[in-house]
Amino acid sequence: MTIEITNESGMSVDETVLLRLAEYDLAQLRVSSEADLAILLVDEGAMESLHVQWMDEPGPTDVLSFPMDELRPGTDDLPTPAGLLGDIVLCPQVAEAQAETAKHSTMDELLLLTTHGLLHLLGFDHVEPEEEREMFAIQRDLLIGFHTAERHRTA
Repeated sequence: MTIEITNESGMSVDETVLLRLAEYDLAQLRVSSEADLAILLVDEGAMESLHVQWMDEPGPTDVLSFPMDELRPGTDDLPTPAGLLGDIVLCPQVAEAQAETAKHSTMDELLLLTTHGLLHLLGFDHVEPEEEREMFAIQRDLLIGFHTAERHRTA
């Protein structure tokens, strides 16, 4: 699996933690080890440009996802085939403001946004209430599992 992380945001971010999260999430979702993922961190100006271009919405947003091969989560018996999963674009400056409001760290917000973006790449959405419940439950379970794995890793 190739996970490429590029930080063009101007903010210091622990990319190794983002990498471990992406690897954890993809393993839990039974995505092929042959799938490729890119994570790009950009500043507010770049994110605003992307937000206007792709969503026709003003201002910077926290995360955008650009799926490529429309891969879906796999199962133990049938993992997701190899392919290009797509790109997740994060804005650490927006994440920092949201983290302050949520009363947790910027890194915790970036982990949440990365997982959220990854689920979008795998076809999850939250337009309808039922979809939102499903997506956010999976997101919560992945983040709890990752934090537990991280505690055991450093213990």
